[in-house]
Amino acid sequence: MSNSLLFNNNATTYRISFVDQSLRSYSAASRHVFRSLSFSSNIHHKSLDMDVAAVEENRRRIIVKAKSNFDELDLDISLSPRVNAVKPSRTVAITDQATALVQAGVPVIRLAAGEPDFDTPAVIVEAGINAIREGHTRYTPNAGTLELRQAICHKLKEENGIDYTPDQVVISNGAKQSIAQAIIAVCSPGDEVIIPAPFWVSYPEMARLADATPVILPTSISDNFLLDPKLLESQITERSRLLILCSPSNPTGSVYPKELLEQIAQIVAKHPRLLVISDEIYEHIIYAPATHTSFASLPGMWDRTLTVNGFSKAFAMTGWRLGYIAGPKHFIAACGKIQSQFTSGASSISQKAAVAALGLGYAGGEAVSIMVKAFRERRDYLVKSFGEIDGVKISEPQGAFYLFIDFSFYYGREAEGFGKIEDSESLCRYLLDKGQVALVPGSAFGDDTCIRISYAASLTTLQAAVERIKKALIPLTSAALV
Repeated sequence: MSNSLLFNNNATTYRISFVDQSLRSYSAASRHVFRSLSFSSNIHHKSLDMDVAAVEENRRRIIVKAKSNFDELDLDISLSPRVNAVKPSRTVAITDQATALVQAGVPVIRLAAGEPDFDTPAVIVEAGINAIREGHTRYTPNAGTLELRQAICHKLKEENGIDYTPDQVVISNGAKQSIAQAIIAVCSPGDEVIIPAPFWVSYPEMARLADATPVILPTSISDNFLLDPKLLESQITERSRLLILCSPSNPTGSVYPKELLEQIAQIVAKHPRLLVISDEIYEHIIYAPATHTSFASLPGMWDRTLTVNGFSKAFAMTGWRLGYIAGPKHFIAACGKIQSQFTSGASSISQKAAVAALGLGYAGGEAVSIMVKAFRERRDYLVKSFGEIDGVKISEPQGAFYLFIDFSFYYGREAEGFGKIEDSESLCRYLLDKGQVALVPGSAFGDDTCIRISYAASLTTLQAAVERIKKALIPLTSAALV
């Protein structure tokens, strides 16, 4: 088999030679390496596999030989080691695959994405439309409009008990960008970023992009997936730079009580280098009697905390792409500097809509409370339904719109026509095969015993999904352990 290809460009003929023999079988290999994206099933569809590992394992080169009067040229297509160390988002990959299956006519129920199924409240939509009509379609200041930053400062003082000035706030294209910029701004190569698991899939990868080392601290379902302060204290070193807290949590829905946050704050206070990113994007999606506490509001923590929030979840504004970070001016200015070179300011139209969102009232007013009421009804249904299944362990979420359920009871069982259920990933592939329900394996969040189920879908859809899952689990329930 030839290890080169010929192609013509104008008057010059080029030859591409594959230096690494394995690249010649790239397409074939891609169907086997990245199973976390493939979810290969008996459903007839094209695999969305990507053999990232085959390309990234070594720095490979393709040599382009020009048959012309010019000297032979070498083209280096290697990638940065920093990029090679980063894994693609599995929640995004699974969501994209499930969408592709639906578009291909496969009736998959998609419960993988963290996206509210509600429309953006009408008042917010009208504000966006009016922004276009009134000509607010130009660049805004890099940090965001003064109008919105002032509204955010008012919100943080009234709802969270934290005082900021507009120059201590940067508005970004989503809370994800805010977190990434914060990590890049404060971390040096070799620094450690402490991340309780289960974690949002992007935290460790963002740390790696900053040449920092993620330090994963496990939690237990019996403790409602909350960080043990003693474990935290035992893992802090002179290289510890950041602690990331997410409350309410993605993927568990756990909410940190104020008393536990105070214990964590006392530990943080002992270490001058240690800062905290408090991810509060699910702040308003919380179920009484649970209450939200902003970490920066605790004694001595204002100077140590970067508070991240946004509009995607509570206001059903995922597509508007708008988030923000607030904190001490020194750190926030650094985040703004990075943003000025990455994206510049966020959408002018989205910022006008966000002002309207913050004008809905305390905690989003009635518009948000209606959505939260529906999320709670869905949560209660799912907790009851999955609680009836043998071997399943549940920590009832107190916020957000996810269930993180322990399905490890079914590991080690053989499924006829599928094979052995080995872990959360293979169980998710099995449920996609047999139940046509798309879920996210817990391994993506740092806990392989569980599976994440998003209940940001209608109750009718969730009822259908539960029936499919229960039916698919019946053969596993009766199967003998291998």
